[in-house]
Amino acid sequence: MQTISITISGKVQGVFFRQNTKEKAISLGITGLVKNLPGGNVYIIASGSTAQLKALVDWCRQGPPRANVTNIVTQEIALQEFNDFSIERH
Repeated sequence: MQTISITISGKVQGVFFRQNTKEKAISLGITGLVKNLPGGNVYIIASGSTAQLKALVDWCRQGPPRANVTNIVTQEIALQEFNDFSIERH
């Protein structure tokens, strides 16, 4: 188990990126959270196996149909445990 952060840039807000990320993470068995950042990016914290996380990152490079991902930054962070995968709304 490991935890990574993923920051996605581009046209990623207003295109159901968070909802689609939640559905993808649940289907992969990943726990964590996804939220919009003030500057227009989407931020994910995800915990799972290396293979699960790679699959999520690969999906994030494209995102949902209406998204236009221009950049993605991943970073391994301290292990965090979550009960499920949720959308964090401000």
